[in-house]
Amino acid sequence: MAEGSNGRRRFSDKWGKHELDVLAVLSSAFPQWLTSRQIAQRVKAYADSYGELADQAAKAAFAKQFQRDRAKLAAMGIAIESRQPEYSSKSEGQDFASYRLQLGDEPRVRLRFKQEDLPVLAAANYLARSMSISSSSAKHEEQQHTSRTAPRVPQTPTPGLGLDSIAPGLGTQPIPDNLMKVVDQRRFAATIDVDGGHMNVAYTDSDDLAMFMLEHPGSSVVSPQEAVDAWNRRLNAATQFTLADESQGEIGETIVTPSINKTTVNGEADRENSKSHSKRSSSFQTGSEVDRRLRLMLFLSAHLGEEYSLEELAERFIGEPKTEDEKKKGVAVIRKDINTLTTVSDDGEMAGSQFFDIDWSLLDADGIVSATNSLGLERLAGISQQYLSMLTASVSYLAHSSLLPMEQREQAESLYVRLRQHVKPGETPWLSLTGYEVEPRSFSVVKRAISTDSLLDMEYTDGTGRTRRKLVAPSKIFVDEGVYYVAVWTDVAKAAPKDKKKFVSKDTTINKATGEPRIWQVLRLSRIEKAELVEPTTQIDIPDVPVAELRKWSFDNGTPTVFITDKPDLPFIKTLPGATVERCGDGEKVHLTVSSDSWFVAFAIAHARHITAVAPEPLLTMIVARAHRELSLENNSNQQDK
Repeated sequence: MAEGSNGRRRFSDKWGKHELDVLAVLSSAFPQWLTSRQIAQRVKAYADSYGELADQAAKAAFAKQFQRDRAKLAAMGIAIESRQPEYSSKSEGQDFASYRLQLGDEPRVRLRFKQEDLPVLAAANYLARSMSISSSSAKHEEQQHTSRTAPRVPQTPTPGLGLDSIAPGLGTQPIPDNLMKVVDQRRFAATIDVDGGHMNVAYTDSDDLAMFMLEHPGSSVVSPQEAVDAWNRRLNAATQFTLADESQGEIGETIVTPSINKTTVNGEADRENSKSHSKRSSSFQTGSEVDRRLRLMLFLSAHLGEEYSLEELAERFIGEPKTEDEKKKGVAVIRKDINTLTTVSDDGEMAGSQFFDIDWSLLDADGIVSATNSLGLERLAGISQQYLSMLTASVSYLAHSSLLPMEQREQAESLYVRLRQHVKPGETPWLSLTGYEVEPRSFSVVKRAISTDSLLDMEYTDGTGRTRRKLVAPSKIFVDEGVYYVAVWTDVAKAAPKDKKKFVSKDTTINKATGEPRIWQVLRLSRIEKAELVEPTTQIDIPDVPVAELRKWSFDNGTPTVFITDKPDLPFIKTLPGATVERCGDGEKVHLTVSSDSWFVAFAIAHARHITAVAPEPLLTMIVARAHRELSLENNSNQQDK
């Protein structure tokens, strides 16, 4: 059959996909509503299978298939809205609802993005989509439960496809692994009121969110209701704490907290980590042909009448070719996609319907695509105001976090300034991830020094705020009280190059907690401003000291604390370095020395649903008082809302 604009093959038959046929039918009819029967008659694949929906079996089969196709379109960012059934069959079976394409009343924002914007934009889109999807999932679960036999498919469109239509090539950009790891761990989202402004917070679980709330005094949970309830449950539980018995039994187990040292960097742990990351793609785009065609369709819809070469479209939607052969294959794929999108839905009543009119002579002669007549689909291209706000907040967050390299953070700052101009006043919801201090800026260079047995020439801020410079040998990185620490060995004079010896400082003063000279130094990674690797002149013999012992070097005057749980083997206890755990009734008694009383107050309230008693008494008093204060703030906030 000729490849002209008339009599073209039906893609429903060849590719086995109904979604594009459904989209063509609903697009052509917009703004009219089509009944189930009209859709079944006009989509060729449905008409062949279900005919006139004359019996209950055909109705049920059609309903299931249509809902699957509707869900696929929704997952790709195109929603089909429905309204009350026009009529119902007298016997049990599928009601006949009316449907139409959801083009929306709000105009979408269309921007021009530069090629250098795409890496940052892709990262921000990944973050924004994760927040939006988790929020919509929560809302979906709140909805009234539908019939037991109804297909369980999401109908809310996944956000972001409209962005693909004006920023082609977005899906081929690699997403930094550390960003994916941090974002994927935070599966839920809540809106928090902080000092009168709203902030979207992504968090791992309700304990994690409670810890964030306590680290931001005066904040309150706005939505969803599940998050509000979970936060209040922890506060109420904390007000019921009793005073724990501080005595310590003879049998106790000390928590061995994982740390990053030479063994874990170069050994099994690192291989397992890399293995898990290799299983998933670094780019955020599925390889589905239908996905790619939808993105291409919306892009052409948003740029009717403009001319694009097949090579340019192939690079935008498939990726930059590495060889001439890849380039030819990409061009062939895009040409095939153009043919598919212009295929007639040859189904009688809808005969002649197609997504585009293409200038075929221009395409055949010069390999240039110029499209017109997109059936109104241009209204799907671009960014909604709501999603633009979330995207802008994501760009702002990435500009000020440690999740992107410095050059990309600067690019994010520039992009934020441009995006902010298009956001309506008061509609930029600021965004945050719990556990902000994830792999501070110096993390990678310190980890590299550990793995290569190198010395580290570092500039750091000491406890008084002064900047110091010191040559050390880093040994272990560990997390304590929610903060990254590095333990460094300072006795490195023998291995220091001549030009670096002046930066060696072996502290021989006595550490009160250990009773030994301060040859070990433990400091927060975030305090290291600059660091570079130095090749040692000889190998250094650094003693292997457990993290529990290293904790004692980080502070002289800690607070011995005790808390009792209602059950054993709770996961959050295993994250407490140096904690001693013993059985106590139905649960466990945990002994822990802390350097920050305020951290322990927040920790106890955040995990209050499993803690029954706390000691010493001054800390118990602080915990109960803080919980009462937060509850009063929540009550005041609720009264103001009413």
